[in-house]
Amino acid sequence: MKALVSELRPAIAATLVLAAVTCGVYPLVVTGISQAAFKEKAHGSLIADKDGTVRGSALLGQNFTAPQYFHPRPSAAGSGYDAASSGGSNLGPTSQKLNDAIKERIAAYRSTNGLAADAAVPADAATASGSGLDPHISVKNAELQAARVAKARNLSIEKVKELIAASTARPGLGVFGDAGVNVLELNLALDAAR
Repeated sequence: MKALVSELRPAIAATLVLAAVTCGVYPLVVTGISQAAFKEKAHGSLIADKDGTVRGSALLGQNFTAPQYFHPRPSAAGSGYDAASSGGSNLGPTSQKLNDAIKERIAAYRSTNGLAADAAVPADAATASGSGLDPHISVKNAELQAARVAKARNLSIEKVKELIAASTARPGLGVFGDAGVNVLELNLALDAAR
């Protein structure tokens, strides 16, 4: 029995010390560093309108359907942009359901944006992202929507393209990924440009 107790005592002590470090000290240190060095990101990268009202996060997509707004890429998250149901559709390239959905999305995109029946449509306009919450669209997607938005807002196409350029996020470190347009930032910039 003495041998068992002598073995248990250091094991219990080690467990308590590790629990205190991993459940208390480490999270406090990481939270403190993030608050000091990355305050905006630590609070969710929130985006506010010109009045200071928070309208969303730069990290999460929102569904815009009105003609005067840029539309995001399709979402497979719940009933659309539901962060509690984040995830892809899990449909593969041989899925007829996926192929039918893509064809419907392409037709709707062409119709909504006044494009020819054979006009090329960017992939991000017809396919959902892996999370279903992607806040960005490609620059090409934004450019194809620009004429519709300019007409609906009675703005010049040049002004709308300036706002697209201002809302375009460059690739990480200049080389990782593609440039993308944050839809929420762009739509809020449009609202502010009235």
